[in-house]
Amino acid sequence: MLEPLPDSFVAARDGMHALAEHVLAPARYRSDGHIGLVPTPGGFGTPTFGDGERVRVDGVELVHERPGTSTRVRITTVGAAAQFVGIPPGAPAEVYESATPCTPDAPLSVDPDSAGVLAAWIALGESLLDELRESYAAHDPTTATLWPEHFDLACALGDAGAGTRATYGASPGDDAVPQPYLYVGPWEERRRTGKLATHPWGAAMTYDELRTAGDAKGAGMDFFLEGAALLLGQP
Repeated sequence: MLEPLPDSFVAARDGMHALAEHVLAPARYRSDGHIGLVPTPGGFGTPTFGDGERVRVDGVELVHERPGTSTRVRITTVGAAAQFVGIPPGAPAEVYESATPCTPDAPLSVDPDSAGVLAAWIALGESLLDELRESYAAHDPTTATLWPEHFDLACALGDAGAGTRATYGASPGDDAVPQPYLYVGPWEERRRTGKLATHPWGAAMTYDELRTAGDAKGAGMDFFLEGAALLLGQP
């Protein structure tokens, strides 16, 4: 069962988005030139980079892991988080245009209830996408990555040349759909028809719809599999 969205969720989500764009992704990028983030215990963070370093969010805390040591601090501001990690704050402008402002001293409105809901949503998305990728392993699935500029967990599968490739993802919400939602976004516009055309970019199933279904994981998996079947046929 999914928990109800706290009234503070949107503010907390936006604060976490800023942290992803201006601290976590840049920390990785400075080491290996990549920006992709991944689900981690209690939230999200970088994969291990450099000499065994990792930076991640666990609830309302930022965790900095290095070989033989792990330190953590309460999330307060982008500036304090960047200082804790040991980098200047700010997205790598040569890689992506940030969707959130870099205001180092502005308080991040991150509360435990909303952080827990966000972590559970990311974990649900990871579970669904892992199962989808396994079901359609023959259709060139990518790994599921949490992209900092979009702040959603997504993978792609299908044949781009045949017009069947699409992005499958779990977004925590945005300007188009304020609440968290699952989505299927066919790459080719002509494939966005029928059930794959509930939005200009494809199909979505919202957090409220998943809660109403009762079995959020089952309903979410049905949504992804139906979208994939419309494009690729049965696995």
